[in-house]
Amino acid sequence: MQIETILLIIAAFVIALVIALFQYIYRAKNRKKNSLFFAFLRFLSVFSLLLLLINPTFKQKTYYVEKPDLIVAVDNSSSIKNLRQDQSVIKFINQIKENEELNDRFDLVYYSFADKLKDSLDLSFDQKQTNISKALEELDQIYKNTIAPTIMITDGNQTYGKDYQFSSLGYKQAVYPVISGDTTAVTDTKIQQLNVNRYAYLKNKFPVEAILTYSGQENVTTTFQVTSGNGVVYSQPITFSQQSNSAVVSFTLPASRAGVIKYVARLVPLTNEKNTVNNDKNFAVEVIDQKTNVLLISDIVHPDLGAIKKSVESNERRSISISKPQEVKDLDDYQLVVLYQPNTRFRKVYEDLNTLKKNYFTIAGTKTDWVFLNKIQNKYTQEITRQTEYYIPRFNTNYSTFLLEDIGFGNYPPLIGTFGDISINTNHDPLLYRTISNIETDEVLITAIEENGVREAVLFGEGIWRWRAQNYLDSQGFEDFDDFFGKLIQYLASNKRKSRLNTISESFYYGNANISIKAEYFTKNYEFDRRGNLRISVKNKETEATQTIPMLLKNNSYEVDLSSLSAGNYEYTVTVLGENISRSGSFAILEYDVEQQFLNADVTKLKQVATNTNGKSFHLNQNEALIKELTEDQRYQTIQKSKENVVSLIDWKYLLVIVILLLSIEWFARKYNGLI
Repeated sequence: MQIETILLIIAAFVIALVIALFQYIYRAKNRKKNSLFFAFLRFLSVFSLLLLLINPTFKQKTYYVEKPDLIVAVDNSSSIKNLRQDQSVIKFINQIKENEELNDRFDLVYYSFADKLKDSLDLSFDQKQTNISKALEELDQIYKNTIAPTIMITDGNQTYGKDYQFSSLGYKQAVYPVISGDTTAVTDTKIQQLNVNRYAYLKNKFPVEAILTYSGQENVTTTFQVTSGNGVVYSQPITFSQQSNSAVVSFTLPASRAGVIKYVARLVPLTNEKNTVNNDKNFAVEVIDQKTNVLLISDIVHPDLGAIKKSVESNERRSISISKPQEVKDLDDYQLVVLYQPNTRFRKVYEDLNTLKKNYFTIAGTKTDWVFLNKIQNKYTQEITRQTEYYIPRFNTNYSTFLLEDIGFGNYPPLIGTFGDISINTNHDPLLYRTISNIETDEVLITAIEENGVREAVLFGEGIWRWRAQNYLDSQGFEDFDDFFGKLIQYLASNKRKSRLNTISESFYYGNANISIKAEYFTKNYEFDRRGNLRISVKNKETEATQTIPMLLKNNSYEVDLSSLSAGNYEYTVTVLGENISRSGSFAILEYDVEQQFLNADVTKLKQVATNTNGKSFHLNQNEALIKELTEDQRYQTIQKSKENVVSLIDWKYLLVIVILLLSIEWFARKYNGLI
C-alpha cells in the first residue's frame, strides 16, 4: 500500500472520529450513558464510507496446484471394428477413466480422431479414412507450451496423409501408443491394387491390371476372376509361395455396350483366411459410343500446332487431325474445326462452315490476314496496323459461358498479336483480357461467341505453346493447361444449346472418393447469378430414400458434397427456388472401404513413434503397466504455483453490508431512545 493511501486512511480515521464526537458528545444537550455507543456507531459507519471513497488496494497472493495434462486420443476409424478391437478399446478407456491414481496425477483430456481430430469421445468406429499424422500435428499445436504426454489408442493403419512415423519426430510430447489389433502374421491373399481407365470406347477393348499379394509360409493356389452381373468375364489361376508372394495380372475386357458397366474383381479366398474383405474390389468403366474428332487447319508450321495436338489428345476421348486449307475434304466428319491464323486460302473453309453451321475456334497471330478475315465474317474486326504487340493474359472472374478456374494466367508468358483496337459486333463472353505493358485493359484476348446456334471462340494471339511449357515448369505437369484447353474444346465441340441451369457430375464414383455435384445458374442474359437458391434432391433407386440438400455457392458454381452417401445407384434433380427450372441426372457409387483392407496392426510404425518421442508402446491388455509407467515417470510432476492479485477494497462487498448494518443499528437505537 502506498504512503499516500495510508495518509488518506489516517485522515479518514480522524474525520470520522471528529464527526462522531461532534454529533454525540459536543453538540448533545443532554448527554446520556449510551452517547458513547452512538458515537462509536457513527464513527464506524462514516469511517467505512470514507474507506470506500478512498478505495485502497491490497496485494493478495493465492496458491494453486497445476497437474500435467494427459491426452487420451482414440482411433475412431472402422478398421478398429473390422479387427474386432472396438469393445477392447472401450474397456481400456473405461479403465483409464476410473483409475484414481492417474486422475490424481494428471488432468485427463479425451480426443477421438479419424480423418479429423475431435475433442470428444463419441466413438462409433465407422469412419472411412484415417490420418494419424494430422491428429498429431493438431495436438502439437494445442499443447505446444505445456507438459502433456499422449496415450494414442490405435491400430496404426493410416489411409492417407504424411507418414506419421517420420512426422512424429517434430512432436514435442511423449507418445505412448496403445496397439489395438492382432500383431501375429497370418495367411492372407489380397488384391493390393487395381488399375483401370474410367472410360472406354464402344466396340474396343480396355486394359485392366491387377496387383495381387500373399502373406504366408506355404505354397498355395487360388483363382483370380472378374465378374459383371452374374457372368464371369475373365478368370486365371494364381500360385503363390513364400518367395513368390506377389503377382501382376494384365488383361483386356471388351466394351460391348454403351454406358456405365460395373465389375467385381475377386481373388478367391483360401480356406484358412480370416480377412476376406480385401479379396474383392469393385470397379466400373464408362463406355462411350462416340469420339470427339477435331480438325486443325493451318497454312503455316508453328510450335502452337504441336501444343494444341498434345493438349487435345491428352484426353483419349478426343482425336485431332492437322490439315492445310486446300487439303480439307469433308468438314462434316468433325465436331470442331480449329482455324489457325487464317488467310485467303481459308475462303472455301469459311464457306463450308457457314453452310454446315459448324462450330469453330479461330486463333489469330502475326501471320493472320486481317484484311481477309475482316471481310469474310462480320462478328469482329481488327484495326489494320501491320504492327505486333505482346499481350499478357488476365482472367475474367465473371466468365460464365462454362465452368472455368484461373490456372495462374497472370504469370504466363505474353502472346504475340496484331497491334490495334478490336471491335466485336455481337454478344460475347470474354474469357481472358489483355494486359499491355503492365496496364490492364478491357480488350479481349480470348472470347466466346454464340450466334444463331453456332459457337465460336477467338484467340487474338499466338504462342500458347509457351503457356503449356510454363504450366510444366510451375507444376511439373501439363494437367492444368490441358484441363483449361479441354474445357474450351468440349464447349465448342458440343451442339447443345445454352441453358440457364447446367449440372456437372461423374457417371460413377468410388466409395473412398469425394463425391460432389456442381451446378451453374445464369440470369436470362446468361450472366452467372450468385443470388440463386438451389436445391438438389437425391434419390436412391434401390431403397427409394430421398433427401433434399441446399447447394452452396463456391467461386463460379453451386456445389454440394454427397460423400456421406452409401454405395448404390442414385438419381438427382437440381431445382431453383422461385424459378420453373430444373435439371436431372444419375450416378452410381461403387462400394469400397479402404479401412477393411487391413489385416493387422502396424506395430513397427507405432513402436517407432514411441522411440521418436521418448515414449513407450503398450498393448490393450497392458493397462496396469502403462499406468505404472506414467505415474512413476519423474517428467510429469504436479507443480505448485502462486498468483498475486491486486484487490480493491471496493470489490469487498461485505464492507457495504457492514455500513448498512451500522446505520440500521444506529437508526433503531435512536428510535428506541426517543432521539428521532
